[in-house]
Amino acid sequence: MIARTSFLARMTIFLAFVAIVLMVAWTPAAHAEVAQVKIDNFTFDPPVLKVKAGTVVTWINEDDIPHTVVAASRTFKSKALDTDEKYSFAFTTPGSFEYFCSLHPHMKATIIVESATSKM
Repeated sequence: MIARTSFLARMTIFLAFVAIVLMVAWTPAAHAEVAQVKIDNFTFDPPVLKVKAGTVVTWINEDDIPHTVVAASRTFKSKALDTDEKYSFAFTTPGSFEYFCSLHPHMKATIIVESATSKM
C-alpha cells in the first residue's frame, strides 16, 4: 500500500509539472511572430520589412565580414556580428524603425511595425 501511495504521489506531481509546462508554452508571448533579415554582400535583405507588433526579428550575418544592426533612434543595437552570428529584437511598438550597420554606414534598411490587429 505504501509503494502504491508513493507511486500515485509521484505521478500526481509529474502530471502537475507537465500541466504547468504546457500552460507556459501556450501563452501568447511564447508564440510571437518571427521574421528574419539576411545580411549579405553589404546589404540587409529585405531592405524594408513589415511586421506586426510583437514580432521578433532576427538578423543573421551571412557575409564574410562583421556587421552591426543599429537603430537610428538607438532603440536597439547589436554587437559586431561575425559570419553566421545572429541578433534578435522584439518589436512591441508600432512605428517605422530605420537602422544601419555602424561599421558600414551606407548599409541601411527599415522595419515597419504595424499594430497587432491591423491587416498586412
